Amino acid sequence: MSKKVATREAYGDVLIELGKKDPRIVVLDADLSKSTKTAGFGQVFPERFFNMGIAEADMMGTAAGLAASGLIPFASTFAVFATGRVFDQVRNSIAYPSLNVKIAATHAGITVGEDGASHQAIEDIALMRVLPNMTVIVPADAQETKKAIEAAVSQEGPVYIRLGRSGVPMVSSKEDPFTLGKGSVLREGFDITIIAAGIMVSKALEAAENLSAKGVQARVINFSTIKPLDSQLIIESAQSTGLIVTAEEHSIIGGLGSAVAEVLGENCPVPLKRIGIEDVFGESGPPDLLLERYSLTSGNIEKAVLELLNKKK
Repeated sequence: MSKKVATREAYGDVLIELGKKDPRIVVLDADLSKSTKTAGFGQVFPERFFNMGIAEADMMGTAAGLAASGLIPFASTFAVFATGRVFDQVRNSIAYPSLNVKIAATHAGITVGEDGASHQAIEDIALMRVLPNMTVIVPADAQETKKAIEAAVSQEGPVYIRLGRSGVPMVSSKEDPFTLGKGSVLREGFDITIIAAGIMVSKALEAAENLSAKGVQARVINFSTIKPLDSQLIIESAQSTGLIVTAEEHSIIGGLGSAVAEVLGENCPVPLKRIGIEDVFGESGPPDLLLERYSLTSGNIEKAVLELLNKKK
């Protein structure tokens, strides 16, 4: 794994690249353009950038109008505001009419850090996943973020893209394919399957490497698309390994773990352990310490794998 780069940084870069190719792309921000990294787009394309101020509901409604006019609007703010504060507008003005709005939300999860619980979106995937017509993407690294944004532009309809504040290791390359709705097997294994999303993908790979030294071969899958979900890959993994662990920087309620559990429950019930935030709010602190505090480390994944394997025996 290479140096750490924040997915929000990659978002800002690829916006400019795509903006040069497609004049339909416009960007809206809620007075956070330096943090969301949309400020660069505003400097290059000032006539296609709209700072809506601290008025997120208005931003979503305006984005819907721009989409109805044939443009491709990217609406950006922190994830906690892009989902919770504007849920009514996203539901009724964007998802219900299936308008071509791309919601690129940064500062998701507890790795927002010192900003604390009020700014730590740990329920955003659940809120967006429940909406009909909405595609939900959680890129694992900066490289995948660029591909996800490109895919979002190519796909007609509303898309929610979850991005982070802190740097994350690169787990993919330019050559790796990216297909919306498809999971990506990063490591093969036959003892157990680890399904991860976002920043937890690198931790899942680290856990798998440590487990290998203990004689456990773990399959690692990056589920960058939470909706539509690659149900077939989940079923195949359950059938071949018989055990599943999920890992996400989100509440275990309504996110990746819940989505996987739904598929397993209806198609191939096997023992499952969900690594995530256990139905509590976050708190203020440095990101790395918060990940330890809420059991979101490679060591926690490794422990969950060994516990499931012991139960199977």
